[in-house]
Amino acid sequence: MERADLDLVLKVQAGGSLAAAADALGVVPSVVTKRLAALEARLGQRLFERTTRSLVLTREGEAVCAHARGLLDGFAALESELRERQLGLSGTVKLAATLGFGRQWVGPALAEFQAAHPQLRIDLRLGEKLPELAAEGFDGAVWLWSVRARHTADWRTRRLARNQRVVVAAPAYLKAHGTPQIPSDLADHACLRVQENDDAGRPTQAATFWSLRHERDGTTSRVRVDGPLSSNSGELVRDWCLAGHGLMLRSLWDVAPHMAAGRLVRVLPQHAMNDADIHWIAPHQPRTPRRVQLLADALAAQFRQEPWKAAANAKAATR
Repeated sequence: MERADLDLVLKVQAGGSLAAAADALGVVPSVVTKRLAALEARLGQRLFERTTRSLVLTREGEAVCAHARGLLDGFAALESELRERQLGLSGTVKLAATLGFGRQWVGPALAEFQAAHPQLRIDLRLGEKLPELAAEGFDGAVWLWSVRARHTADWRTRRLARNQRVVVAAPAYLKAHGTPQIPSDLADHACLRVQENDDAGRPTQAATFWSLRHERDGTTSRVRVDGPLSSNSGELVRDWCLAGHGLMLRSLWDVAPHMAAGRLVRVLPQHAMNDADIHWIAPHQPRTPRRVQLLADALAAQFRQEPWKAAANAKAATR
């Protein structure tokens, strides 16, 4: 069977009639009839049972259709890779990323990668809910998530970097209220809390416990926290923290620039909350396009050293 034969069978199956297949292929129905008859004659098998009113796949036709899509996708991927090897990366990569991390870290990394491959187009969609990657045509996603909490049968995953939340406060707050020395001291401070959303997007109760792990001995302290301000917007909670209204538990990648600028100070520096790590997630496909694989490799190299840590430590190094 040739590639055109596979495409013909799939067009007939999808259209449900020879006339519909002819429209999809841009030919007259008689051409489809002759091509299908010639194919069945070569195979010695009927692929469709045809009457004046219906067109039904035979068992042999079902077998051909079951393999045809994968074979055609393989042809397309191979041609794309050979074209990219000759001309450089081209085509479009469609990605998803979590809103905050995507804007702050993924966006600049993608711009740098695209500048190195000017024939490549990158479409980045930011959001708070992971889309249905395969169904919505995404090549991959950079997402903060917990592998154990997700079903991964339809995905390929790769951890790009670890993620942790740290306790921070503005210098003005610490000057006015003092600096906690041990986790239990947090109970005596105004703690700014983020009201998370559940899987359906509904707001949940604002977090009242912070679980902080000591980075050296591995012990965990679970502290009940409270304060007059909470919100479902992490960005607003960060603004309150910058304004000196209390302490905040926030991802290090998010607060690192503020720490480097001296606007925020890390409190309890030996403690952190282990959070959902940063992953590359891609739908399963017979062959990953070279442009997608090289982009994933570039992101892994970019985030492997967790550059936000260097940014967060820049202020301390200059003191």
